[in-house]
Amino acid sequence: MTTRLSGLTRRRAALLGALLSTTAGVAWADEVAVATPPDQVASAASDSTSVGQVFVTARRREESAQSVPIALSVTSAETLTQTGVNNIVSLTQLVPTLQVLSPNARNTALTIRGLGASYGLANDGLEQGVGIYVDQVYVSRPGAATLDFVDIQQVEVLRGPQGTLFGKNTTAGALNITTRDATNTFEADAEATVGSLNFRQLKATAAGPIVADKLAARLSVVGTWRDGDLYNPISKLHQNARDSVGVRGQLKFTPTDKLTIKLAGDYAAQHPECCTQVYVTVGTTLKPAAQQYAALAAGRNYKVASTNPYDRLSDVDDDIQADQFAGGGSVIVDYDFGNVTLTSVTAHRNWDWEPRNDRDYTALDVTRRSANPSHQKQDSQEFRLSSNGARKVDWTVGLYWFDQNVTTHGVTEYGNDASYWLLPGTNSPDSLLSGYTVFNDSSIDTTSYAAFGQLTWKVNDRLSLTPGLRYTKEKKDGVYAQRVAGGSNTTDTTLINRRLGIARAQNFSAETSDGSLSGQIAAVYAVNENFNVYGTYSRGFKSGGINMTALPLNSAGQPSLAAAVIRPEKVSTIDLGVKTQWFDRLLTANLAVFATDVDNFQANVVDSGPGALRGYLANVEKVEVRGVELDTTTRSIGGFKFYGNLAYTDGKYASFKNGPCPLERIGTSTAACDLSGKALPGLSKWAGSLGGEYRQKTSLGRLSGEAYAGVDASFRSAYFADSSDSIYTRIKAYEIVNLRAGFQADAGWEAFVSVRNALDEKYIQNITVVSGNSGLVVGTPGDARAVFFTLRASY
Repeated sequence: MTTRLSGLTRRRAALLGALLSTTAGVAWADEVAVATPPDQVASAASDSTSVGQVFVTARRREESAQSVPIALSVTSAETLTQTGVNNIVSLTQLVPTLQVLSPNARNTALTIRGLGASYGLANDGLEQGVGIYVDQVYVSRPGAATLDFVDIQQVEVLRGPQGTLFGKNTTAGALNITTRDATNTFEADAEATVGSLNFRQLKATAAGPIVADKLAARLSVVGTWRDGDLYNPISKLHQNARDSVGVRGQLKFTPTDKLTIKLAGDYAAQHPECCTQVYVTVGTTLKPAAQQYAALAAGRNYKVASTNPYDRLSDVDDDIQADQFAGGGSVIVDYDFGNVTLTSVTAHRNWDWEPRNDRDYTALDVTRRSANPSHQKQDSQEFRLSSNGARKVDWTVGLYWFDQNVTTHGVTEYGNDASYWLLPGTNSPDSLLSGYTVFNDSSIDTTSYAAFGQLTWKVNDRLSLTPGLRYTKEKKDGVYAQRVAGGSNTTDTTLINRRLGIARAQNFSAETSDGSLSGQIAAVYAVNENFNVYGTYSRGFKSGGINMTALPLNSAGQPSLAAAVIRPEKVSTIDLGVKTQWFDRLLTANLAVFATDVDNFQANVVDSGPGALRGYLANVEKVEVRGVELDTTTRSIGGFKFYGNLAYTDGKYASFKNGPCPLERIGTSTAACDLSGKALPGLSKWAGSLGGEYRQKTSLGRLSGEAYAGVDASFRSAYFADSSDSIYTRIKAYEIVNLRAGFQADAGWEAFVSVRNALDEKYIQNITVVSGNSGLVVGTPGDARAVFFTLRASY
């Protein structure tokens, strides 16, 4: 499939390309951004060889990002604050290779280079291929991506399989997030932001010693509130609001120079009036005209609140909520034996999801209730033994254990308009589905064991080789039960079968177990101290899955048990790249070229039957992704700093013969469509970000500091927002420009104003085909232009 950029997008791409020769990066190159304690940062900063370097822990040891044979992006805490990036969802404006679809927390999907998760309905039996790690702890539920960052030091986005050291479901990449450590000197900072739509955000952190040089503590809190940006004339409420709080604490115990023990705990809660969607368009299907949206809506005298999504009018007639609660604790122990360091990471986490939805997204009484409360808990233990110092061979070996349980107790209730809307043309009475209620209960247990090892052999002063292997054994056990109740009492077999076509009782249990090798072989050649060439072959593996939902029906109208278990996903990637620094490290420019092949890609697809949409798991035979990425950044040049990132990514279903049909090809019966050769959903062929900042020393009497102004821009070309590649679910290209200006005082405070989406670009964040396949398509409009004022102070 050929994709053409709009004229505006071409101009943006050309402008970015021109800027890349002189501009660049997400984390400014003159920051010593290190995911390590402040005393180590200070020593790094004092070393002249560290000037212009960004340090990462992408290989579980502190290294310069320029020496690591991984395509990655690093975003510092300062950049996150200045650009208003509060969570992973908004991080996509700075990191173009990362994409997040999040109509609500449970349905959040993360992709890197177009891979990692299929776009569709949530399914507890599907784990994503983008691993989220916070302070070395794997966070399995993607809903965590919507929570506010708390006291972040930096975020590393690692592109491509990270199956050796990170391992657990990182076939597409990983987000390695580090928070700030407790300190042996007292420090405190506070931040307050107010803005459009009654936006309010408060952040505060305090850290310091409890017992001098032995025990230190850190405590951070954040709260974010905002009115909804959609208005519902029926409920007279503003919807899609924000309401969240989070807290994180840490104790750092250093009884000796060799032993460090960190105890950390966090808790976050969200209670927003969220999440609904608004009318975007109506697609034409292959159904008779009387069974399509226009005729159905007219038959019930229904008129949508607005056909312009940017009027931001919703008209759902049921309560909505998107409450989630996440928390956990960890104990990280490091003991330095001299030649080696032993690290133990012990963690427990839990995630609770308490939603309420109006799944017909209209004021009609089609779906009265739709909620799938989900509860997750996980425990993990990791041991690593790593060599210390600079050696001919540096190495890391380890063991990993992970155990998880996810339970869901869902309910869907149909209303007076359900028979008319979901069974059009059958003359079924309204009473057939009115009050018809579907209860689903599921539980899935996952246990994973892994052993891994990686070494870096410095063949000579220029060449280094890094092989790594990980063996993972994983087992899943799932139980699913669905029962139905209500609706009219009838003995008419025809009517009963019609109702069962919407939902019927199902009970099944399934298990899957597999073991596999993943890993990599990488080579880095230093042309000189500022020019590295690397090549990496990596192999990723994601274990088989179990459908934790109602299964699709077979030819006899019964659940297809053959679809209960999904085969493992295998990913192979070749990365070739150069990492360079120029003009005494004033300019950093890194280029990566990659090719990825995926066998048995685990997709979350939708059964395109005539009634309610059923999301379920399936394997796509083969997926291919090819791309080129350029990341550049500068240090300060006469007070100016710039960055620019550009990604070209071409992904497709190389073979998907039994895929879901796009809306325009749906008729009155279920059918499969051959999607081979079609574009991979959720992936823009072109994406980029660029920006710059100017700082100038300023003095006014006793007031001295730096005045600054900056601009940040990002763009994405068009992409499909569902797995079927329907022409009606294609999100158009868009560009976003953010502005900021402020003053940072030498006395320790800072004030700045920011304007996000300054050009008031109208764009859609995500799209959903509504139940019944009438042709109605809804979506969530992106945030309109907003102005914010932030005041920060530190001690």
